[in-house]
Amino acid sequence: MPHQIHENKGFSTLTRDTYLSRNQQKGENIFVMGVNHRHLKKLRQLMVISFAMTVLCLVTLMWFYRPKRTLVVSEQHLPQPQITAQPTSPQQCGRRPTGDKVSLTAVKETKTILVSAYQEHRTRRKEVRVIAVVLRAEEATYRCLFCCPDKLHISEVVSSSIHPDHFGFAYGTADVMCPLPSDCETTSHISLISSAAKPEETRLDSFVEVKNQQTKSDSFSYSFTVCVSTMFDFTNVLQLVQTLEMLQLLGVDRVVIYKTNCNKETQRVLDYYSEKGLVEVIPWSWSRFLKVSEGWLPSEDPGDLHYHGQIPALNDCVYRYMYRSRYVALHDIDELILPQAVNSWSELMPLLERTYGADRCYMFKNNVFPTTVKKPPPASQTLPR
Repeated sequence: MPHQIHENKGFSTLTRDTYLSRNQQKGENIFVMGVNHRHLKKLRQLMVISFAMTVLCLVTLMWFYRPKRTLVVSEQHLPQPQITAQPTSPQQCGRRPTGDKVSLTAVKETKTILVSAYQEHRTRRKEVRVIAVVLRAEEATYRCLFCCPDKLHISEVVSSSIHPDHFGFAYGTADVMCPLPSDCETTSHISLISSAAKPEETRLDSFVEVKNQQTKSDSFSYSFTVCVSTMFDFTNVLQLVQTLEMLQLLGVDRVVIYKTNCNKETQRVLDYYSEKGLVEVIPWSWSRFLKVSEGWLPSEDPGDLHYHGQIPALNDCVYRYMYRSRYVALHDIDELILPQAVNSWSELMPLLERTYGADRCYMFKNNVFPTTVKKPPPASQTLPR
C-alpha cells in the first residue's frame, strides 16, 4: 500500500478526482487506464507530426537532388516557339572594323580596287566620293551599295573619273561619285559592284566605312598636317628623326605616313612618335592586288601602278584630314618647306592669305641638294716656284 500511496501521490498533482477514487472497485485500473489514454493520445499526435515532417524532408531532398534528365524530359514536351528569319540589318553591311586604317578591297568582276570612301559636302547634291584604283583600259561601270539606317540601297549605274596623273602606268587613281538616295540622308558603309553583277552576291566584307560624315570649318583637331607617301624599304633613321623634329619646330602637329615596309630601327622611331601623338601610320601594301612600280616611268621601273601607289595615298590623306586639320601639306620625308622671312608655318600662312586669299592651294619652289652626285676633283695645278 505505501507503494500504492506513493505512486498515487506521484500522480495526485495531475488530477484530484482520480486520487479520491482509488479505493473504488477497479479504481486503480481506471486511474492507470486514464493516464495511459492521455499518453497514447500524445504519442499519436507526435507520430503524425513526425510522419509529416519525414515526408516533407523526403520531398525536399528529392527536389534538390533530382536527376537532370527530369528537366530534359519536361522540356521535350514543351511546345517549341516558331522562329522566323529576320532580314539582314543595315548595320551589318560593313563588318569591317571602323577606324583610321585603309582596307583595300577588290570589286568583283572588275579590275578595280576600292581604297576609301568620304562623304562629299561641297557638291550640289549629296554624294559619297569613292577613291579607287582602276585599270585604265577597262571601261567598267558600277552600282553603289549604300548601308542606310533602314535598308540596303542600290544606286543606278555610275562610272569612274580617272585622274590624269597616272604617268603612263596601266592603273591609275579614280573617283567614283555615288549620289545618295533621296530617302537615305546618311550611310555608314558603302560598296561598289559591277553593273553586271547581282547585288545579293556581294560579300559583306567588301563594304568600307564612309568617313567625313560631319563638316567642320573651325576648331580643328590639328593646325598643320603633313602627308608623307610612301615609305618603302626605309632604313634612314637619322633622316626620319631630323625631319620629324624640324616639322615640329615649323609648327606641324600631325604627320601621316603611308608605310609599306621599313627596318626595325625605323619602326621603333615610328612607334615612339605615334605614342607621342605626332605620327599616324597607315599600312599601305598593294602586293595582294598589283605589282607597284618603284619609280616614275614605266619604261625604267616596270609595274602596274606608279611609285608604290603614291597618288591614291595622297588623295586619301587630303580627304582624311579635310575636316580634321586647318592646313594639309603634301611632301616627301626628305623635303621641307622653309620660310625665308618668318620662322614657322604659323607665321607664314597669314602672310600668304593676305596676299593671295584664303582657301587656296600653295606650291613652293623646290631646291634640290643631291646626295648621289659628286663634284669632280679639281685639275692638278702646278704651284708657282
